[in-house]
Formats: sequence, structure tokens, C-alpha cells
Amino acid sequence: MPFVLPFPNIDPEIFAIDIFGFNVALRWYALAYIAGLLIGWRILVRLMRRETLWKSGAPMAAEKAEDLLTWLILGVVLGGRLGFILFYQSDYYFQHPMEILKVWQGGMSFHGGFIGVIVATAVYAWRHKLPLWSVADAIAVASPVGLFLGRIANFIRPELWGRPTTVPWAVEFPDPAALNCPDYWLLACTRHPSQLYEAGLEGLVLGFVIFWLITRRKALHFPGLITGVFFLGYGAARTFVEYFRQADAQFVSLDNPLGYVIQFGSTGLTQGQILSLPMVFIGLALIIWSRRRA
Repeated sequence: MPFVLPFPNIDPEIFAIDIFGFNVALRWYALAYIAGLLIGWRILVRLMRRETLWKSGAPMAAEKAEDLLTWLILGVVLGGRLGFILFYQSDYYFQHPMEILKVWQGGMSFHGGFIGVIVATAVYAWRHKLPLWSVADAIAVASPVGLFLGRIANFIRPELWGRPTTVPWAVEFPDPAALNCPDYWLLACTRHPSQLYEAGLEGLVLGFVIFWLITRRKALHFPGLITGVFFLGYGAARTFVEYFRQADAQFVSLDNPLGYVIQFGSTGLTQGQILSLPMVFIGLALIIWSRRRA
């Protein structure tokens, strides 16, 4: 029996109250989204007030950050939910359309939410005649905080756990589905805490790199550069962590226990990697373009 880190006994519900016969609960999952958006909004306000970080002044007034937040919330929620449905469980939700509205049960795709944010940012910048790439850079600066909190919420829930492993920091998740290891895994079913890997890489490491670039290397003087760094950093981190993350059940079979969507002999690419690898190349292209443009 390998050494196992006990799963922290954290109730997914922070509190629940009964209002006129309806049970209203606040979950860590929802709180992570709320806190991430609010902290992101405050970061945007601070950025707009730090004129020296920008080459030609902030791209918009600090007061407009609150208006932009509304657009970003719509982009994250609608894009994240629709992305999860289309990218991961389209068959199920087409057969059970009323389940689409139950966002409190989980089921949000980062890539879908990211597309939603791109669309919302582009429309907002166009409507208010703002410099698109500078606005996008500001949002990229604020995003790692939300990613960090979201992955911690995934761990608490728990969901999106890792593949079976016997590493010293393996975790035995309490969900029965997590305890159901495939037949080829003969040892006790302990798994990588892949949610924490993503929280560290996508949240802490990427956030530190972006903070260093804007404060020490004047990265916001090059519109599009921080957006490119975010694309590159998230795409690379997610692609790497996918090798430790359990694939969604609909992609797993007896012949394909690791859930590869595209296979190359004994290895392959998961759905998450297929969606993340283009971000790496887009990020590199944006970094090169922004530097040459400057």
C-alpha cells in the first residue's frame, strides 16, 4: 500500500439556508468564480490607474473596468458552459437539454470560457473604440488569479482528478468514481492531485511571470505581448498537466484507458491537449508580432 495523502474533509457547501421552501446554498465552486471575477476587476482598476505601466497611458478609464466586468462575466459563464457541452458531453446534454441550466452542479470548460472572454473583449473594445490589444493585455494580467481559485475549487469539490499513481503525494479522492480504477491498475486507487498542479502552473507560476514582465520588463508597452504570454503559458501548462489528469469518461474505453482522442501507438493527445496546443502556437505568434510591431 503506497503512502497516501488524506483528502481534506471540506464540505463543498460553505452554507445552506432555506428560503420559502427553497434550499439556497453557497458552494466553494461558485465562490471561486465570484472571488476570481471580483479580484480580477480590482486588478483591472489598479492597472488603469498605473499610467507608468503603459507606453501611451492606460487604454481606458478606471471607471470603465466595472462595465467591462459585466461583459466578462457573461463571456465566462456562457462560453464556459457552452464549451463544456460542445467539447466534452454534447451527446448527453442534447438528450437532457434542461440539465444545461444546472451550472451549480459543475461542468465548465476553460477553453469555452476563454473563447467567451475573447468575444466579449473584442465587442466591448469595438463598441467603446478602445485599443483591443491593450485591453486584452489587462485582462490577461488579471486572469491567473481566477484560474488559481477555480482549480482549488475543483480540488475541493472534488472533480477533474488525476490518473492513478503511487507517487508520495498521491491522494485518495472520496468520490466513488475516483475510486473506480481501471482493470490494468492493480494497486490501491490513489491519484495525482492534478487540480493542484494546474493551480500552481496556471495560477501561481503564470501569474508571477506576467507580474514580473509588466513591472520589470515594461511588457505593457508592447500591446499584445502579455496576451501572447498568457496564451503560451496556459497552453503549455495545460498540455503538460494533461499527462497526469484523468480523461473524461466519454473518451475512455478498454482499448483506450487513458482517453486519448488522437493516438500515436502507445501515446497520444487528449481532448484538453488538442484544445490547448493551438494556444501555444497562437501565443508564440502574438509575442513575435507584438515585438516586431513595436
